[in-house]
Parts: sequence; C-alpha cells; structure tokens
Amino acid sequence: MLSIQKRGSIAIVLAMIFGVAAVSQAEKKEGGKKRLLTPTIGVNLPDEHNTPDGMCLDGEGNILLACPNFNTNTEGNTVPAWIVKITPEDKLVKFFEMPVHPETKKACPLGIDLGSDGNLYVADCQALGGDNNYKSRLLRVVIKDGKAVKCESVVEGFVMSNAVAANGDCIYVTETALAPESEPGKHESGVYRFKISDLDGDKPIQLKKGGTDPHLVCKLVTKNEEWQVGANGLGFAADGTMYVCNFGDAQLVGVELDDNGKAKKQWVIAEGGPIKSTDGLKVCKKTGLVFIADFLGNAVHCVCPKSGKVRMLAQNDITDGAGGALDKCSEVCLRDGKIYVANIDLNLDGNTFDKPYTVSVIEMKKGKNKEKKGKKAKKE
Repeated sequence: MLSIQKRGSIAIVLAMIFGVAAVSQAEKKEGGKKRLLTPTIGVNLPDEHNTPDGMCLDGEGNILLACPNFNTNTEGNTVPAWIVKITPEDKLVKFFEMPVHPETKKACPLGIDLGSDGNLYVADCQALGGDNNYKSRLLRVVIKDGKAVKCESVVEGFVMSNAVAANGDCIYVTETALAPESEPGKHESGVYRFKISDLDGDKPIQLKKGGTDPHLVCKLVTKNEEWQVGANGLGFAADGTMYVCNFGDAQLVGVELDDNGKAKKQWVIAEGGPIKSTDGLKVCKKTGLVFIADFLGNAVHCVCPKSGKVRMLAQNDITDGAGGALDKCSEVCLRDGKIYVANIDLNLDGNTFDKPYTVSVIEMKKGKNKEKKGKKAKKE
C-alpha cells in the first residue's frame, strides 16, 4: 500500500507455511553469496484491473485483491475500482465493484482484510484520487453466503487511510499522514484501532484531526525529507505484537499493545540496509517471519523479528514487469509456499506505468516435498 508525500508536500499518486528452513533452502549460495529468487507471473491482469495493491486471504484459499486503478484514472478516462479474487488455481474472478465517494466521485481501495465478523474492511484512500482534505475512509463490504451484498462507510476523516489488519474483534488501519502537510523531517503518521462492535454503517465514526482521536494506537515520525511517507504496511504476530512499516525511513517497527489497545512499547526491528522502503507486509503466523514489499528498492524482503536480520529474497531493476519481474511492488500475500506480489507500477522514482499489469509469484517451497524411498512426502 502506498501513499506519497515527497519533499514536504503531498504528491498525490495514482497460511501458509514459511519456515526459516524454506527460506534458507530457496536462497542457495552461489560463489559465497545468496542467490536471489526469480519472480514469475502469478496473474496477468486485464486493462480493467490495471493497478493491483492490497491483498488478503479468505477462508476458501482465495486471495482477495484490491485494484484501485488510479494509474489510468485521468480526466475522461475513469476505470472503476474493484475487489477481485485470485483462486487457488490462479484464475481471476470479479468480486465487488467499489462505490465512489459521494463527494470526490472516486474509489481508491488500498489495504483490505477480513474481520472476525466475516466482512471485508477496505481503506479508501481518497488522497490517491487527488483529495487529501480528510476525505479518506474505512469501508465495510458486507458479505453474506460468500457474496458481497453492500458497502458502507464506517469511519471517516482520514487523510491517507492505507493498510488494514484485523486482529481479534478489532480492525486496525494505518494513517500514512496525520495532517495534509508536515514539517520536513518531522512527518507524523500512526495506527488507529476500532472495535468491530462500534462500527455502524448508519453512523460512521468521525475522526478528530491532528492525531488527537482516542482511537489512535500509536504515532510514528518519519525523518526522511525526500520521501515523507509514514505508516504503511501492517500486521500481527501470533502473540499479538503489531508490526508497522515506516515507509520513508525504511523501518519495520514493533509495537506491544496494552489491555486497552494502546502502545505499551514501541521499537525499531529493522531499518535500512538492503531495505530502501517498507510498503506492504504480511506475517507468517507459524514462524513469525515478516515479508515486506520494498517499493523503492523494487524488492521483497524477509525479516526475522527476533534478530532483526533481513534477507533480500528477490530484486530487479526497473522493468515493465514482463515475465513476472517486480514492477514497483507495494504488497505481498502468502499462500501455499508462495509469495504473491502486487506490482502497483506507479509513475514514481524513475518508473513508468506500462503494460503488462501483473501480480508476481515467488516460489518458496521448491524442492521441499520430495518423496523419500518407502515414505510419503511430509506435509508442511
């Protein structure tokens, strides 16, 4: 998920089984150095779904994918935003067309996740559509019998609502900017927490401005003056530890929450090194490893939260994404020993938005399930 504020002004722009052993085996050594994995095509997207971003898994093994399509949403050329499904067979199926904002007439879905109530929660980042005046929202797509039946606004007043993560009976949302403008080197962002039982489509929560709202869990400060982009990717470990990406400072931040859902402890797990930026993330519940999409580095990394060690899994120079090459990636999703990578392909950082439109796949379990003589292959 990506929202950009650059050089002091907002530039509006358009389980998985993953063990340390799997990562180690995949990163075979060559000449004393770890060889990077080569992404391949997971899904070729059609013109009508040209900008992939937020992803999550549903209960049937499908990947739900948000396509805000703002890369081609210029005047006179509007492509509706959609939530689509990537089936276990990597087939693309339409799921729900996102309704436009009543004032801006645009839909900008970024982060998504399924709540404990079975409904889909979506960050509608209107800043990406050109309006950063507190028009962004948290939407709820109501699902019944596996089908989306309606969409309702449940929280309003974000500047840049971005990632969404469900944990327990709460929905957490990153706010990439707590104010439309910020002082260079002191860009503030944060994470909000909402109890699902408090979310009412008939009476959406109206956030207080300037980081004063009681739903705010924690604040982050981004010091990078060139890329003033704050809280981005978001996820939770099995023990409840919250992980937040601080995009501009290339940080993975850990947050321990108290019984009231407020930050009790906050620390930097990893920063810089091979990581150029931290965009979307996913946490492996079994191993605790954190997988991060690096938009500026055009790479995917794996971070061990206990040691802070970073492993670059895949990286390539700026390309058009042909053959599955990373093309300004913004989000990852983990399924069946594979990392699915959304290539948002923005016209930023020397990149040009162009065809093909893709979701890449990085194989992580290749060669793991070989049958042994007289024995069946072990299930991971």
